[in-house]
Amino acid sequence: MAKSAGQKLKLLYIIRLLTENTDENHPAATADIIAYLEQNGIHSERKSIYDDMARLIEFGYDIVQVHSRQGGGYYMAGRDFELPELKLLVDAVQSSRFITTRKSRSLIKKLERLAGKYDAGKLQRQVYVAGRIKTENESIYYSIDNIHRAIQENRQIGFQYLDWNLKKQLVPRDRTQRRVSPWALIWKEENYYLAAFDSQDRIMKHYRVDKMGQVTVLQKEREGMEQFAKTDPAVYSNQTFGMFAGEEETVTLQFPNRLIGVVLDRFGKEADIRPVTDRIFRIRAKVAVSGQFFGWLAGIGREAVVIKPAYVRERYQSWLEDIVATMQMRSELPEPSDRGGSGEEIS
Repeated sequence: MAKSAGQKLKLLYIIRLLTENTDENHPAATADIIAYLEQNGIHSERKSIYDDMARLIEFGYDIVQVHSRQGGGYYMAGRDFELPELKLLVDAVQSSRFITTRKSRSLIKKLERLAGKYDAGKLQRQVYVAGRIKTENESIYYSIDNIHRAIQENRQIGFQYLDWNLKKQLVPRDRTQRRVSPWALIWKEENYYLAAFDSQDRIMKHYRVDKMGQVTVLQKEREGMEQFAKTDPAVYSNQTFGMFAGEEETVTLQFPNRLIGVVLDRFGKEADIRPVTDRIFRIRAKVAVSGQFFGWLAGIGREAVVIKPAYVRERYQSWLEDIVATMQMRSELPEPSDRGGSGEEIS
């Protein structure tokens, strides 16, 4: 490296060293800084380091000089993100179902660089949180970006809708190339959902973004502004997607094969699934036995069967009977009006 070019890069190398390799407990001595610069083809002297640090501090970098009999040195005190903030971001990335495992690791590596060498290990321990279900759709990262771009540019999008099969693979539901007008992205329970207007059916529909394959931005302008104005995405999401709570129990459930996608969405690809006949399968899974869990089963209907343990099956039956009894007691109350007007594809 030419001397003049090296001197122009000198301050940048010092910033890199302090950012990536120092903290309060690991200051860089002046001799260490000089050696690091020499490794990168930049000759420097002790006095010039003092001047460089003064200029960087004057510019606004939060650099602290430590005076110690053991040597002392300099470290970068102020960073764009504090360690607790980075831990929060790492956990959000790792727990987000709509980000694939590979993309999660890539993002976390970038966040580690913001923490510095000595704190990166503290973030790395956050990566290995077991049991979190991640999407398999690698294109979702770019699908979300294309959807945002389409909304900003007032364009429609095209995509193929995907479904799970019994081999635990995401495959196109059919050969249809859907064309919709995207209006809002809803992030609920670690998944992304798209609220979009379907011009053919003239209604708002809702799609799981991780099941949208090969999203492309089209030239045609969006439609459905009036219909979207009548939709409250926050209210919709709170009514549609529930959270589980209650005592944990390992249960065996039975479903028809056509509901494999619904089951994998709920319990993940690592679930213990076994075919019973060519039409039905069973799954063993840990669940929180609660009203929310029973509500999920009831939403599927009579095709969702609790096989064991017997007490869970009996509690579910009692839960259903209580609802029926309550409905009969209140049958004299006027029925709510059928609001209608909304379609969805979230399964």
